[in-house]
Amino acid sequence: MIVLAIDCSAGLCASCVCDTGSDTELGREVRDLGKGHAEHLMAVIDAALERAGRTFADLDAVAVSIGPGSFTGIRVGVSTARGLALALGIPAIGVTTLEALAAEAAQQFPGRAVLAALDGGRGEIHAALYDKQLRPLSGPAVMSAEAAARLGGQVNAVLAGAAAAQLSDAADQVFDSAVPERTADIAVYARLAANKGAGEKPRPLYLRDADARPQAGFVLPRSDS
Repeated sequence: MIVLAIDCSAGLCASCVCDTGSDTELGREVRDLGKGHAEHLMAVIDAALERAGRTFADLDAVAVSIGPGSFTGIRVGVSTARGLALALGIPAIGVTTLEALAAEAAQQFPGRAVLAALDGGRGEIHAALYDKQLRPLSGPAVMSAEAAARLGGQVNAVLAGAAAAQLSDAADQVFDSAVPERTADIAVYARLAANKGAGEKPRPLYLRDADARPQAGFVLPRSDS
């Protein structure tokens, strides 16, 4: 299966093309943007396809990170994946940032449970716990650093994700940790999507509301006429 993977959940705007049947990465493009994913994503996808020596017609599926992560970036990635899938007549497959981080951590610590955790802001942690076979045990959910540390400590989990240091500080034990990043390597998303196969259309995973709120002064009064 030739899979195009897209990830805009963090500061990176990333895409790769993988032949998941042979577990071969064919080409990638990763840009550290911070913001501006919408303006760059199609160019990033085109560059990954060019390096892979493939075209859109060669694709069998599109994988996309559905979050948690950047509200704007997730919307850009998911809408692009769904649009491409519709135009090409192929499935779009969603992969959460947390399960991708857990899968990458499991490569370094095979046979261990993994707690993937990201800083959700406002003193919150976005976390999910996976067993030794990477089956979900808890979450994705919003919790405190202390609660997440206790959750991981119950099964001696490996920590993965950018909030690993916060959990270690909140715990009364020492954790092994891997992949202390806001997102996993882009090829991980392609492999996970191929294993999942086609299903429901991907939707953004938001664990809390966006910080942005409409300004009341710009809300037009409702007309009764």
